[in-house]
Amino acid sequence: MLNPAFDPSLLSRIEDAGLNASAPPQQRWLDGWLVRFSEGRAKRARCINAVALGRLSLSEKLALCAALFAEVGLPMFIRVTPFSQPADIDQQLADLGLPRIDDTRVMVCLLLGQPRPPALGSGLRIERLGHELFSNIVGHLRESPLAQRQAHAQRLALSPVPFQAFVMKDDAGQVVCCGQIAIEARLVGLYDVFTASASRRRGMAGTLCEHMLSVARAEGADVAYLQVDGDNHAARAVYNRLGFSDAYAYHYRAAAEQPAG
Repeated sequence: MLNPAFDPSLLSRIEDAGLNASAPPQQRWLDGWLVRFSEGRAKRARCINAVALGRLSLSEKLALCAALFAEVGLPMFIRVTPFSQPADIDQQLADLGLPRIDDTRVMVCLLLGQPRPPALGSGLRIERLGHELFSNIVGHLRESPLAQRQAHAQRLALSPVPFQAFVMKDDAGQVVCCGQIAIEARLVGLYDVFTASASRRRGMAGTLCEHMLSVARAEGADVAYLQVDGDNHAARAVYNRLGFSDAYAYHYRAAAEQPAG
């Protein structure tokens, strides 16, 4: 369901912007489905997006996609949103026995007023980074394997929407928080916001997000969006305080049989 507080056409544009910002080089179209098969960590870069109806049957398309994901050695996931086609695809996938996983919320904030960077705490500073260095830093914080870090760096470098990466460091030069923005026209997406475990619950993620939003606002963005796990209540509380509200939800359906590992 779409939150009626937001214009449905705006939410449709945000869905498009999210697809654009998460586009990996490993993707192809299959009869109305945008099929992505990156080795990266984010499921949105290695899943099926049922964007249009197409002409083949659901079973035919699933078989073709299953063969592709088996060929590249990745599990197959179908991302289901309020915009997925046909409208009853989620029920069809459920009837086939594909379990529902990873409830995710798309949150939206209307950026009002003049951009004002937040005040930083004593000893803290914010720096911009290049894509490769950022992907290594966030990968290290997440304890991601090397292949996922490399896939992330490749996706950022080849993204059709330019990303700007930021880190917050303490007075010892250690990264305590990181995040990115992707600006497309008047929309800005927040991505890869992550706080080092020793620095959590100190307001650092909120401060870094405020900084990134002020940068985006200065560059003409007036609507912000992000995607966050539905059960990540701590992060959602931070975003609520920044003015974000749930706009719509999506989830995945997982193929019944997945490759080992």
